[in-house]
Amino acid sequence: MLNNFYVGLSAQKSLMRRLDTIANNVANVSTGGYRAEEVTFSAIMSDVNKDPVAFASTGRTYIARRPGDVVRTDNPLDVAIQGNAWMAMQTPSGTVYTRDGRMQMSPQGQLQSMEGYPILDASGSALSLEPQAGSPSIGRDGTIAQGKRQVGRIGLFVIDPKANLSRFQNSGVIPDRPAEPAVEGSRYGVQQGFVERSNVNPVTEMSKMVMVQRTFDAVTATMKDADNSQQEAVRTLAANQ
Repeated sequence: MLNNFYVGLSAQKSLMRRLDTIANNVANVSTGGYRAEEVTFSAIMSDVNKDPVAFASTGRTYIARRPGDVVRTDNPLDVAIQGNAWMAMQTPSGTVYTRDGRMQMSPQGQLQSMEGYPILDASGSALSLEPQAGSPSIGRDGTIAQGKRQVGRIGLFVIDPKANLSRFQNSGVIPDRPAEPAVEGSRYGVQQGFVERSNVNPVTEMSKMVMVQRTFDAVTATMKDADNSQQEAVRTLAANQ
């Protein structure tokens, strides 16, 4: 008798999970290199009763890897990654990968992310520039030069499509499988003076939010109607005793 309430409650929980991810995506629509958070849902079957009952799961969160729009900044320390590759940076949580190509140079010359984490080359070593040597030139393969002197190369890494990604701060990800250095130069590269925006489509996310909110309200109304019907049935049975 109470299955309708349990099914409705499971639906409300899954919809709340979806609203949380949408709100987080909207909040990061302007975050460089941010990857949208999505949720997959499934039905959980119960065979406690004669007829199986399907409950909505709370869903599994995953990070969408589709690319974001690329915009021009003309900042020599900005790069947009071309192809399905990632830059690497060293953090207190270990190596973290990002599509946010906005960089800065510390007073000592270390190439860092905007949060102050060292940017790594393909071998996992931190990159350093000459503070007094002027703005760097960055080639498509990530090679960094100041004047006629090559000072390093930005490492590009490929993450296994089957790897699960966990989020680090806003734009960083940590895969559960080791990332490999990108070796196919024709498929991967960087473009100096450009950055990649978030891959969140604000119009789509707002449309999703309205749809989920309406669905949540409909489920709530259905549960209320079921509760009223149950109470009416109890009153009717009691009156006939």
